[in-house]
Amino acid sequence: MLEVAVIGAGQAGLSAAYHLVRLGFTPYDEVLVLDRNAEPGGAWQHRWDSLTMHDVHGIANLPGVPVPTSAGAERANEFVPAYFADYQKRFELPVLRPVAVESVRSVAGGFELETSQGSYQAASLVNATGTWDRPFIPWYPGIETFRGRQLHTADYRGAAELAGQHVLVVGGGASAVQLLAEISEVATTTWVTRRPPVWRTGEDFTPEYGRQVVARVEERVRAGLPPRSVVSVTGLHLRPQEQAAADRGVYTRLPIFSRITADGVEWDPDTQWDGAAAPVDNRLRIDTILWATGFRADLAHLAPLHLREPSGGIRMDGTATVIDPRVHLVGYGPSASTIGANRAGFAAARALRDLLRPVAA
Repeated sequence: MLEVAVIGAGQAGLSAAYHLVRLGFTPYDEVLVLDRNAEPGGAWQHRWDSLTMHDVHGIANLPGVPVPTSAGAERANEFVPAYFADYQKRFELPVLRPVAVESVRSVAGGFELETSQGSYQAASLVNATGTWDRPFIPWYPGIETFRGRQLHTADYRGAAELAGQHVLVVGGGASAVQLLAEISEVATTTWVTRRPPVWRTGEDFTPEYGRQVVARVEERVRAGLPPRSVVSVTGLHLRPQEQAAADRGVYTRLPIFSRITADGVEWDPDTQWDGAAAPVDNRLRIDTILWATGFRADLAHLAPLHLREPSGGIRMDGTATVIDPRVHLVGYGPSASTIGANRAGFAAARALRDLLRPVAA
């Protein structure tokens, strides 16, 4: 039986594995990382080709090795996976792939993991599966009647395939802002969000403000509530590469529609337009709906452990679940960022070292 099974080899999983090995857990015999992807890179390898290192919001250093210097023009879905691959090789981290963990259940002395490559047993778990494999698309009346194309940001491959179309971008996060900028260069776009966006300048993001944001997200998971995305707390930041789109009026936002039709969307007559110009007859014809509506934590394989509260969230104490302190979630809630994932990896490794190998007083 393994002492620790780490599920996922993205930023959080690699960080946890690094610290577990440094704290004395023997690779492969005592700690093992199971990753569903055939290649290193976590979710980064699945990002769209037009996302360059100039576009990303920053990649935190993995512990012990800084991110290589980037010229900015490199494709993020190649540059970051190469960094992860080198990191795994450099520290000889015990990663097996492709191994998809399908379910985890309690057994005597720990847990049994049913995977695509057989069963594993472990005394404890570090779950680092992120969110990429659980894209979220909200339901609206008529969604099944739309005859155009619907895709999520997880399916997006570049603006060229949308050239000449009228694209409706749904969502108020950073991805929506970025994709609107590049799609609007080749297509007509309309942006809709549930709430008016809150724009912040770079000066707003002080270290103190960052700590306040993390504290607000952490407060929710401590209460057992589903975590909110960090950007829902921080607001949006318009970067220099998106200024041209702003100058073209791309970020004029409309309120969320009431229903989806066969060829577009409609709003109710009493819709409050918040100063924006209402479409003719409150209807809009579109070719494609791009759902930039975020992701949910990929935790279905942990369902047999019954970790969720009636509120739908998982009550957390740091990285440990309150129901079972042998189960740690990294890259979840307040650690759902590259910097947060690094810190969570160390916190989980140290907590499990203390739990599994207590030092006599």
